[in-house]
Amino acid sequence: MNYYRYLSFCKLLFILTITLSLCGCEKTKEVQKFGGEAQGTTYHISFWSVQEADTQAVKKTVDAELSRLDKLLSNYRPDSDIEQLNATLSSEPQTVNAEIITLIEQARVVSQASNGCYDLTIKPLFDLWGFKKDKLSIPDQATLEKTLKEVGFAQIGVIDATHLRKLNPELRIDLSSIAQGYSVTRITNLLEQQGIENYLVEIGGELQTRGKKPDNESWHIALEKPLSGERTMNKIITIERTEPLAVMTAGTYRHYFDDNGKRYSHILDAKTGKPVAHHTVSVTVLHNDPTQADAWDTALLCMGTQAGLEAANKAGIAALFIEQQGEVFNEYSSIPLSELKQVLIK
Repeated sequence: MNYYRYLSFCKLLFILTITLSLCGCEKTKEVQKFGGEAQGTTYHISFWSVQEADTQAVKKTVDAELSRLDKLLSNYRPDSDIEQLNATLSSEPQTVNAEIITLIEQARVVSQASNGCYDLTIKPLFDLWGFKKDKLSIPDQATLEKTLKEVGFAQIGVIDATHLRKLNPELRIDLSSIAQGYSVTRITNLLEQQGIENYLVEIGGELQTRGKKPDNESWHIALEKPLSGERTMNKIITIERTEPLAVMTAGTYRHYFDDNGKRYSHILDAKTGKPVAHHTVSVTVLHNDPTQADAWDTALLCMGTQAGLEAANKAGIAALFIEQQGEVFNEYSSIPLSELKQVLIK
């Protein structure tokens, strides 16, 4: 489902998995694990419950929900609800699933906080630069300006909870920068409805944890060093808190074009229509809402470190920025990240 960040290429997280047991109890508790493919990427779930849980039944419920969300939100499949909306070239009011409306409105708030750098209507620009077909196509200024007329949140007129109007019939909405975070939200809700309060849910690198492992150990999350040619661990996030916490990372180093000594990032500034040119290569956001975290990591990456830190501090977003200057990587933390309790980053 990921056109904005091209499936999971720019996802920077991987999970440290360790087989654990709970000692000193009458019955040993173990982390249950399952995973699979969904939404053009993969997912992995680790959980344990005080009450016995049927792992296969849980997996069946999760797979059904992921399939529903895929049909609803995925831009890579033409039969999805969002692509059916995009294919309708009309400015008349249209009936739209309430979840899509909610995601649009949540993303609109983040877009405004980014001064329009982040925008769900970016898809025509993404296609124009060749990222859809993975072949660089540098547009001339006239073509760029023409395409920019098809972009902008102001062209989405939300009427009510289930109706909107495309003020520009050519408008196309891409939910990939927020949909996987929303999917994490939905899956964690399903687990909690079944009495599962200790889990790690990851979809395409986007994740949320809650609780602890069976031996009261914390969840540990590894962050990659933002290098395009290798996978090297850069940081370990130890989550000591038991309340839900989402960890989302967006980066520029997995999907880009190099042409005549110049690099073109797949992160596009919706205001200029061009790839961002700053040195920020990744942004990790820690938040209690996976949906919000997913939108914010892309927005902050689009803005770059200086403007992104200002926006994160103003909005109360815990974020870690990494800039690359030659072979050197510099890290910058927002004030809310430095004040985040029961979370260690080393």
